[in-house]
Amino acid sequence: MFATETYALPILRPLAAAARARGIDVGWVVPAAMAASLTPDERRIRSLRDARAMKPEAVYCAANWVSPALPGIKVQVFHGFNAQKREPDRGHFAIRGFFDLYATQGPSTTAPFAELACEHGYFAVRETGWPKLDPLFGPAPAASDMPARDGRPVVMYASTFSHRLSSAPAMIEPLRAMIARGDRQWLLTLHPKCSDELFDAYRGLEAPNARFFTSERLVEMERAADVLVCDTSSVIHEFAVMGKPVVTIANRVPQPFMLDVPTPAEVDAAIDRALSHPPELMAAIRAHGDDIHPYRDGRSSERVLDAVAAFQRGEFGTLKRKPLNLIRRFKALRDIGQLLDLR
Repeated sequence: MFATETYALPILRPLAAAARARGIDVGWVVPAAMAASLTPDERRIRSLRDARAMKPEAVYCAANWVSPALPGIKVQVFHGFNAQKREPDRGHFAIRGFFDLYATQGPSTTAPFAELACEHGYFAVRETGWPKLDPLFGPAPAASDMPARDGRPVVMYASTFSHRLSSAPAMIEPLRAMIARGDRQWLLTLHPKCSDELFDAYRGLEAPNARFFTSERLVEMERAADVLVCDTSSVIHEFAVMGKPVVTIANRVPQPFMLDVPTPAEVDAAIDRALSHPPELMAAIRAHGDDIHPYRDGRSSERVLDAVAAFQRGEFGTLKRKPLNLIRRFKALRDIGQLLDLR
């Protein structure tokens, strides 16, 4: 499991659990700063020597890159949905030459990647669903510190870290006022790349009816909330897959399944509208969810493992060699040196 940011952990953990259930040995490649986030049964791989000794069948990546020095089939499982933060060839559909297999989330991404696979010829594509969402559709955790239902709606706020798209700085005071009113329960989180100052400000919003959680608890928050307030982030799409309404603030590419407002001042009224579940909005949410992630069985991780097994059996045919991009390979080798001992 290859993870460079903490947000990758809830993506890869369901996949790791499915692998262990099949008797597959699992190791984790993470930077030292993330080592403390691993649980005692998550073995950290500390060197290329250790990685090679494992003789892994595959490296599962929730990142845009992976080092060619790591052995095994390189599998892209994605670190988010296509939030359309950038133009397609610079964002979700950028082909960087690192991966052998793309495990896509749903029809909206499978078709473009299949076209790219035909064009480039050196990687395969299989639609599997996204491992991160498996817990959304499995049994609820036996114990959780999410707020208990008390008749008030539960509203979740999340934000991207991109300065030009983030609503987080402008939402501090509107959130403070809405929290003080006490008529809703609030779950607050930020992208892990947000500044320490912003994290301090949001932790300062905690109150009897407002809790702050790090992004590692995102899935639990999504399960608990009735409506999401966000800006331009893939979290929007995760939430919509559950058939729940989303209020967005100045989204870069507003879509029919969103209740998009131009400023934080209009969020409060939009939340009330979202909670009324307008039929046309709910129909748009269902259609969007089916397009991006039609799987509701909690078994996407197993489909990813099955796709790798199919790749090993040669079911995707003979692929071309990956391009020898020396600059990217050098950067990947440099970056893996920050994660591992290069011996």
